[in-house]
Amino acid sequence: MVSVDQPVLDPRSVGRAHHAVEPLHNHLYFAPEHDQFLTAVGLRPGRMCYFAGRSAPMGPVGPGVVAATFYNFSPSLVARHIPRAWTLASPEAVVAARFEAARASLTRLLGDAADGPEVAELAGLLREACSVLTPEARPLYAGHADLPWPDEPVLQLWHGATLLREHRGDGHLAVLLRSGLSGLEALVTHTETGRGFTVQGAKATRGWSDEEWDAAVASLTAQGLLEDGRLTQQGVALRAELEVETDELAAAPWEHLGAERTARVVELGKALSTRIAAAGAYPAGLFAGSR
Repeated sequence: MVSVDQPVLDPRSVGRAHHAVEPLHNHLYFAPEHDQFLTAVGLRPGRMCYFAGRSAPMGPVGPGVVAATFYNFSPSLVARHIPRAWTLASPEAVVAARFEAARASLTRLLGDAADGPEVAELAGLLREACSVLTPEARPLYAGHADLPWPDEPVLQLWHGATLLREHRGDGHLAVLLRSGLSGLEALVTHTETGRGFTVQGAKATRGWSDEEWDAAVASLTAQGLLEDGRLTQQGVALRAELEVETDELAAAPWEHLGAERTARVVELGKALSTRIAAAGAYPAGLFAGSR
């Protein structure tokens, strides 16, 4: 029940908060520090670092678990790196290395702001937001939530952004599953919204062949979601519905903070995310918006 003294949270604020904060987590996958620290504990550079780094909090899981919880990656790509990764480095070592990488990348990209009051304030707000998250049916989030909170504000910022991102992501997979979209079909339709990877970037990072991609396009066309490789009105409506349902499943932390503190998260998150992007956090040409 919302207090009469507290403004009602605008449902659109859920998505705004997510988009403002997520870069503070996902920039790490493009940072040189990621492979630097994870290869130092024994992993091979590239995809192995990504798959092992993100799944390590769940323990030495097999390729099926990783493919299931990541959803839109080619299972054959995952199987090239998992479970071999666990023969090279323990999940515990990988988790520790990942935190070190996050500290190093955020410190580099944020510069003087890494030790500033805005980072500390946002870290506190995200930790409070995370206090109401629950693990039921959210396996990837649950693994990360079992990790202790770090002491440093810059790492608390990254850990809070990570928990919120994985919690939302698990909910998004539930929505995709109910919609009937496979992992590849979800990736194709998302790419066609123009708000994610380019087609080339999606194929390169997710490991799907041209033949697999074309087969998914044909399936989506038969379903009436694509026409000439572009989203139909039905496809656009489905993608919009997926986002609304995902926001609904991700609303709890922002409802807990309330409208004013969520607005502050958006303000701080946008400023810090803009700063790391300006510092070169993302490679040019990978995302649709950069075409």
